[in-house]
Amino acid sequence: MSPAARLRETDLDRPLVETLERRPAGGLRLYWLGQAGFVIDCGGKRLVIDPYLSNSLAEKYRGTARPHIRMMPPPVAPDECAFVDLVLCTHAHTDHMDADTLKPLMARNPAARLIAPRAAQAQTTLRSGIADDRLILTDAGETLQPLDGLSITATRSAHETIETDEKGCHRFLGYGIDTGLARLWHSGDCVPFAGLEQEVRALSPDICLLPVNGRTPELSDNGVPGNFSLEEAIALSRALGVSDMIAHHYGLFDFNTADPHAIDVAARSERLLHIHRAKTHVALALVGQ
Repeated sequence: MSPAARLRETDLDRPLVETLERRPAGGLRLYWLGQAGFVIDCGGKRLVIDPYLSNSLAEKYRGTARPHIRMMPPPVAPDECAFVDLVLCTHAHTDHMDADTLKPLMARNPAARLIAPRAAQAQTTLRSGIADDRLILTDAGETLQPLDGLSITATRSAHETIETDEKGCHRFLGYGIDTGLARLWHSGDCVPFAGLEQEVRALSPDICLLPVNGRTPELSDNGVPGNFSLEEAIALSRALGVSDMIAHHYGLFDFNTADPHAIDVAARSERLLHIHRAKTHVALALVGQ
């Protein structure tokens, strides 16, 4: 990415569904789907990462101490996302790999393929409903070239620990995405761990997409692992030397969120790093190339 290039926030001039019913244009634009989910339009290709566009968790946890009721509605329905070339899931937690989202999304886009951790093969096949020839499995350290001009490298993530299956494949991944226009790194659900900075720096990302809902002992001890705090996400982005950081994974479930005001304050006070709070009514476009 050119040193002068950066992301600019632009209010959508039409409902997101109208944008996603059209073929992606050139350039780089990102649209937030809530939680860790994004649509990434790059050079005429459309990627969707970690979409959760249903109420399946509210159904699953109805009547429990944490009922997972949405604080925001899905900005689009899964079958309203058209012209999708590639779907990526970072791990098998339902807010990142949701059957009620993946099945209609993949059915609407029959040529799209799905990238997922090799450690989550069984869950991915079950939840997506796709044939094996549409599934691309990967593990940390592997680089894929699933589309012309697009390179994707899987990185380790710790949510809140590094976990592997019986074959040594990582259960939690991040993805470094080289679009040819800019290099993005979506960490997946992750906390700081030894070696993370060096591993990601080797990808030379320009833009980081990082979860900022943090973690607490009360949630962690009850099976709800956490993520970077806002301060940790900013510190990592500074250390990596990226131009822009997109803060996400907040505002969906009231028991596990971050304060939007705190993100906005950090964005106003930061001088060297452009911080963006993901918003469902905003497009992030790369300008200044």
